[in-house]
Amino acid sequence: MKNTQKPRILIAEDDYLVSEAIKHGLKGLGYELEGEVSDGKKAVEMACTGNPDVILMDIEMPKLDGLEAARQIQARCPKPVIILTAHESQELVEKAREVGVSAYLIKPPKPAEIDRAIIIALSRHEDLMKLRRLNEELEKALSEIKILKGIIPICANCKKIRDDKGYWNQIEAYIRDHSEAEFSHGICPECSKELYPDLKIHEDE
Repeated sequence: MKNTQKPRILIAEDDYLVSEAIKHGLKGLGYELEGEVSDGKKAVEMACTGNPDVILMDIEMPKLDGLEAARQIQARCPKPVIILTAHESQELVEKAREVGVSAYLIKPPKPAEIDRAIIIALSRHEDLMKLRRLNEELEKALSEIKILKGIIPICANCKKIRDDKGYWNQIEAYIRDHSEAEFSHGICPECSKELYPDLKIHEDE
């Protein structure tokens, strides 16, 4: 059965009237209230110690502004953050994006705007977390791969490879030390014929 429970919302707003208006709108939309805080430091603490699904964050707050609080939340306990601002600007949008904000609202927000922003923030945050996991997996995979590149001096006769210290190494030893490859030795058909010409296995070839 699909879970239809509404997300839990944390309000971080130092203006009492704005906070009350948002809280009233959230209740009308059926959202659960995780809590209310009036400064950025408490917002970070409650985001990481509580269980909010989304944080509605004012920008100008005491102790810690909303953008820095959002940055700390994304670094410590990633959650969708919606910035609340009285003034919209491209500079603000860029700063908000850089710290991991998922959406923003112009104060005072209407209930329909809050609802839409929460849906967008949850979706964007989920995509961001997927991308972060993929990047971590890629970085881990790349860290486990050693790639041979450039010109490698190799003896035309014995096929030994000269390393950067001037020593000549067996080719398998050199590749093993400079990559993640392992060797399984065998004998190819041509060498088998040359080394063991009397073996009947060659008669059918």
